[in-house]
Amino acid sequence: MSAVYRIATIPGDGIGVDVTAEAVKVLDAVLPNIEWTEFDWSCEQYLRTGAMMPADGPARLAVFDSILLGAVGFPGVPDHISLWGLLIPLRRAFGQYVNLRPVRLLPGTESALRGRGADDLDILIVRENSEGEYSEIGGTHNPGRPDEFVVQESIFTRTGCERIIRYAFEQAGRRGRKLCSATKSNGLIHSMPYWDSVFERIATEYPDVQTRQMHVDALAAEIVLHPDRLDVIVGSNLFGDILSDLAAAVTGGLGLAPSGNIAPGRETPSMFEAVHGSAPDIAGQGIANPVAQILAGAMMLDHLGESAAAEAVDRAVCDVLGKGEVLTPDLGGTATTAELGSSIAERAASLVG
Repeated sequence: MSAVYRIATIPGDGIGVDVTAEAVKVLDAVLPNIEWTEFDWSCEQYLRTGAMMPADGPARLAVFDSILLGAVGFPGVPDHISLWGLLIPLRRAFGQYVNLRPVRLLPGTESALRGRGADDLDILIVRENSEGEYSEIGGTHNPGRPDEFVVQESIFTRTGCERIIRYAFEQAGRRGRKLCSATKSNGLIHSMPYWDSVFERIATEYPDVQTRQMHVDALAAEIVLHPDRLDVIVGSNLFGDILSDLAAAVTGGLGLAPSGNIAPGRETPSMFEAVHGSAPDIAGQGIANPVAQILAGAMMLDHLGESAAAEAVDRAVCDVLGKGEVLTPDLGGTATTAELGSSIAERAASLVG
């Protein structure tokens, strides 16, 4: 029997609640020794209390082995409130400087790109997750006056750039040995030339990895026109965010895309979540696709060292979707969220049994 894992769940808002329940169901089917603790931190709590989570929220989560986070967002709460009140503080409190976003075309699904199959669409995006363009430094000046202006600073430290780029090289070494860096050094005169210089220096440590550097706009076009040329992409906080959503959209949609906020050393908990939003308009209707959250759970198992259980979940998702009999409406079926989750759980249990 493996060690007991203490996992915190934060279902969040909208369909985050619906799909997190299914992810828990699937993970319990392959790994019964998980102790779950749920926290009701959400936009609805913000509307009640004025805070997305308690002031000691990070301290309360620090004792857990990992965190499974549902989607966050609710009408009446601006996105910057929900993100900076919960998600971003947790990423930074636990040193989750890697945002790992695998995007691929799953069996039984179709790409938005004509004539593209699974062999063409399998990209791993490594996004810097703690600094870059998502900085708190800045502010509004001369508010309400004709000369009002805002300042938003980007922060690129040597440590921050080196560690995320080196992590991406390590991932490329394990996969197809191709790494593309997203830049915009023709327009951003300080930050991106610095990013490029760090990338070029670290590249000398990995002579077996084939490298490219592309301006982010050209790279966006490459994802659409020639995704088969891409394997691992590394980008700053903003560029990685945008490119990963684009890549997920062309490989079947955000409802199929998981992600992990990784603290590589495992001294602190990492946090796993679906890429999609909270979709409050369909919450509680039983039609949300739980696959992205289930695959985020598989990423969590793999991070915890439970590779066999993670592989069982991943294979179960592929088997159920490939069979095409139990699909939610977004995938062309009539199954409910719970029915798809149960089918994946049953298949996953059979693979570890």
